[in-house]
Amino acid sequence: MTVRIDATDRKILAELQEDSSRSLDEIARNVGSSKTPVWNRIRKLREAGVIRQSTVLLDAEALGLEACFFVLIRTSEHETDWQQRFLQVLRARPEVLEAHRLAGDIDYILKVRVANARAYDRFYQELISQVKIHNVTALLSMEEIKSTTALPL
Repeated sequence: MTVRIDATDRKILAELQEDSSRSLDEIARNVGSSKTPVWNRIRKLREAGVIRQSTVLLDAEALGLEACFFVLIRTSEHETDWQQRFLQVLRARPEVLEAHRLAGDIDYILKVRVANARAYDRFYQELISQVKIHNVTALLSMEEIKSTTALPL
């Protein structure tokens, strides 16, 4: 389903990205509309897949997940069976927050959140025991400078 997104839709989306727990009344007031038209727009945006899900953002450090690693993976395997197994392993690991297939010298990059270096080592050992990987480089993030889920509207 294709949906045309106008300025009001973008305002609604910006409100939802900032805090999706806001009441419909508050969102409508902030975008200069009334409740029913805003609800109808949100429903259409959900149906069209523009709004994929609503969720809560948690503070990783408050939950004891103080280490963020960016894991660069090179593989000599490019067969479909290997790729499917690799993706299956990644999707099953809650420590993997993001995974991207790249163009260039590095095949994949993972964003991994764990408690500490020992926890990362356990993750790494389990990963390489499940999937053949040619080379792994782990980079520890010393400081998170910017992190957002909000898309530029």
